[in-house]
Amino acid sequence: MKIAIGADHAGFELKELISQIVEEAGHEIIDMGTGSSCSVDYPDYAEAVAQAVSNGKAERGILICGTGIGMSIVANKFKNVRAALCNDLFTAKMSRLHNDANILCMGARVIGKGLAIEIVKTWLSTPFEAERHLKRVEKINIIERKVINK
Repeated sequence: MKIAIGADHAGFELKELISQIVEEAGHEIIDMGTGSSCSVDYPDYAEAVAQAVSNGKAERGILICGTGIGMSIVANKFKNVRAALCNDLFTAKMSRLHNDANILCMGARVIGKGLAIEIVKTWLSTPFEAERHLKRVEKINIIERKVINK
């Protein structure tokens, strides 16, 4: 699976670690930056990753900033993106099972490295359950089309 990953300065160190874990799991990483811990603006990196997922260049994305909040707000502006802020294993699992989330957002200042690794592993390995949830995800898509066409 191709996974676009991006972070701001607060998430840079964790992005580097997570990239390695994702590659070791057999996935291809598309690194959208940032390349250091120098101060940058998180919307730039959220936009790059969300655009890659939205247009199909990446199947999924991972975004990391200080809290994960800003990244998730930006990412969810894009068509075909369902970004989920997950700072624990339960929300990571449920975001895939019930919501078919295709971008994982995390807060590097909220969770430790060990938990972040487990969240990513859970998120990557959990399939979309479909069944009764498929109609709900389709309702999200319908709302998205209505909003975009206004």
